[in-house]
Amino acid sequence: MTARLPIVALVGFMATGKSTLGPHIAARLGVRFVDLDDEIALEADRPIEEIFRVEGEAAFRSIEARVTRALEPGPAGAVVATGGGWMARPELSGRWPGAIRVWLRARPETIVRRLGPDPTGRPMLNPADPEGSVRRLLAERIRAYGEAEIVVDTDERRPEQLAEEIVEAVLLYGGKSGARGTRRR
Repeated sequence: MTARLPIVALVGFMATGKSTLGPHIAARLGVRFVDLDDEIALEADRPIEEIFRVEGEAAFRSIEARVTRALEPGPAGAVVATGGGWMARPELSGRWPGAIRVWLRARPETIVRRLGPDPTGRPMLNPADPEGSVRRLLAERIRAYGEAEIVVDTDERRPEQLAEEIVEAVLLYGGKSGARGTRRR
């Protein structure tokens, strides 16, 4: 399926499925997939965990802003997996006029389970209290995530099923010049 779309920005907390679902959605829409975390690591020439450890969150956020500003959807559009804090930065979340932002939402306990027993590769989490970190960060970001045009719950759902639902919602939203999209609660 080929569609002429703006950027479809997958937003939400870590481990909600942005990087997993992005390629499925992009393939169904016939557009390219971009993972901002991968682009940030390429730009910095080192893993994100190292950026946080050596230079700190401010350096990461600066690179994230540069990469976001440089990304252009191209004539066919793109599906972009953003970082967990990206939506909380209005200068980034409003960067692409006409973008369709899809909030991939999951319960805190689902996120912690998906992160596994050793979340040390996640620099924003306290390894001694991952669930507490998840709940705190979610509370800080929930309002920003709520600005997304489409909301989809990812708890206990298969990627293929979610991808199809998101594609349908994006196409429905894209055809309604400015109307709010289907929001799954």
